[in-house]
Amino acid sequence: MRIGFMLRHYDQHRGGVRVYTHQIIKSMLALNSGHEFFFFYRDPSLVGTYREHPEVHEIALPGESVFWWDQVSMPHALTDYGIDVLFNPKYSLPLRAHCPGAWVCHGLDWYVMPWASPLKDRLSHGLLVPHYARKASAIFAVSEVTRQHVMEYLHVPEERVHTVYSGLDPVYLERCPEEKLAAVRARYRLPPRFLLYSGAIYPPKNFTRLIHAYARVGPALGIPLVIAGGENRFLSEHEVRLPDKLGLQAWVLRPGWIDLQSLPAIYQMADALLLPSLFESFGLPIIEAMASECPVVTSNCFGTREIAQDAAVLVEPQDIDSIAEGIVTVLDNQELRTKLIERGKVRARQFDWHRCAQQTLRVLESVGAMQRSATAYA
Repeated sequence: MRIGFMLRHYDQHRGGVRVYTHQIIKSMLALNSGHEFFFFYRDPSLVGTYREHPEVHEIALPGESVFWWDQVSMPHALTDYGIDVLFNPKYSLPLRAHCPGAWVCHGLDWYVMPWASPLKDRLSHGLLVPHYARKASAIFAVSEVTRQHVMEYLHVPEERVHTVYSGLDPVYLERCPEEKLAAVRARYRLPPRFLLYSGAIYPPKNFTRLIHAYARVGPALGIPLVIAGGENRFLSEHEVRLPDKLGLQAWVLRPGWIDLQSLPAIYQMADALLLPSLFESFGLPIIEAMASECPVVTSNCFGTREIAQDAAVLVEPQDIDSIAEGIVTVLDNQELRTKLIERGKVRARQFDWHRCAQQTLRVLESVGAMQRSATAYA
């Protein structure tokens, strides 16, 4: 079978979707399934990324705009290369595609909380995503919460929506030697103890309440907050500046984005990960921290609750007092910390990229087989 991958977003901004895309490709190729894979890029410089895999064909398609690439370049390519089934690790499908397609839903926050997205995104998603949902032979949801939202907001029948959890890179399960911890600490100028926030900043991340909660308890406890990433993804320039506005310059440290080789060490050195988001569909940092024996404070709603279960301190994300109390609890209650670390290691091991790739490929094979069967009887 010839499986096409829409990889227009392959080198997009850092974050969960990029991690997902790179990991699902790596794990699917490792299955040695016997299929041919056609990777369609927008950036010509990416051709050759997988040159060591003879089953992979890499093609750069023209398209100055996203819409043109998706809806004009892609349909022609699908016909030219005889693609049997198309997979997009992000939203969207070419609406005039001759073959069946499937895409991954990483969350529908613009439906759940529309105020938290830019107007152009709300309009674009509101107009186009329902069409992509109707076009899809299958939609992969990264959590059960997301599956329910796809059925509720996009009116997709349950048999076409598949919950397939993202995985965990095994590197997070390995304890870093002391020399590596020391080297990473020195490279990023990290203090002996610190709390950690990991990710970009945009409204669903609830950064304003997090900073206000930290301001109430962090300096008094003598523990700095490290913001790993911390760039304004959208609508949050004022949030990025908030720590300085509150006079926390000496307490909030900004090393920028951490390279993936150093991130496990950062988690292992942190006293806790703070992720009290208003909305997460999955929350990859949660399982990365748990695997690294880093206790987690996160929200009692949506994907964070589903992923964390009883292996984290769950707080009410709209209540600053609740977040502050969660921070104090995870730092002061040693018995609870021990339980969270043990539960977290068990929970994190339940997420596996190999399993994710197997389940995803199984659905794609099923979709492709149904199409061939329908064609044969036409």
